[in-house]
Amino acid sequence: MVLRIENPDDPRLVDYHHLNDAAARAAAGRDGTPGSAHSPAVGIDTGCAIVEGPEALDVVIRSGAPLRSVLLTPSRADALAPLLALLAPTVPLYVAERRVLAGVVGFDIHRGVLASAHRPPERTANDVLAGCRRVIVTESLNDHENLGSLFRNAAAFGIDAVAMDPRTADPLYRRSIRVSSGWAAVLPHTRIGPLPDGYEPLRSLGFRIVALTPGARAIEVDQAAAAGMLDDPVALVVGAEGPGLSAAAIDGADAAVRVPMAPGVDSLNVATSLAVVAAFAAARRSWS
Repeated sequence: MVLRIENPDDPRLVDYHHLNDAAARAAAGRDGTPGSAHSPAVGIDTGCAIVEGPEALDVVIRSGAPLRSVLLTPSRADALAPLLALLAPTVPLYVAERRVLAGVVGFDIHRGVLASAHRPPERTANDVLAGCRRVIVTESLNDHENLGSLFRNAAAFGIDAVAMDPRTADPLYRRSIRVSSGWAAVLPHTRIGPLPDGYEPLRSLGFRIVALTPGARAIEVDQAAAAGMLDDPVALVVGAEGPGLSAAAIDGADAAVRVPMAPGVDSLNVATSLAVVAAFAAARRSWS
């Protein structure tokens, strides 16, 4: 159903209004701030998640994730016609000129592609993690772009789910979804308690808990892989950029693994570190 939009204040586009207005987002509960206690993060709108860009839209549509609507410029609607044909017939497809689109969201969407997806219902850790073999655990990962990159790398290396502590940011925030190329809206995720107590649901399911840290006492990733420490079922634990994992999270893990680096380099981006270790884990599975 294609609907032409001429008025930026059209009430049918409420999901997209003022995406760059921090005060408006916070008032609507859409600022991506992590919650303080429970999942999903406290204070975050549980109604919709904004998908931005053609790559992200492609991933989300092909995953079968339920969409509330799609908002495109006319040229994008034409170019993406084969993909849009996969939409359920009940999903509104709004088309607006670029200047109107900018008036709706509050800034120039130069790529001309937005969609509003239904946020999935909250699921318990046991529900999400049961049947998984490879998961990522995050502690205080509060940068949306790093979180988005982590989800994209997780999808690339066959990670089944992401378990996040209460201080990790919202993976369904617009920036996280955009940087993840849509995978943050697709890959299963759940909230767990603060670490190390938050490891309990993973341990009850038989996961080996492996903390990623540049600490000197950690085992180098190639040695850990050769010793079978990255074999399934495994949970790879990462912390925030800069501070990394807490001492409690590292001490509570079954093993600590590091990525060897050249002298003078003290750390890697968290998503990059995860990708290196996940690649070794994936290679290990192909050797088995």
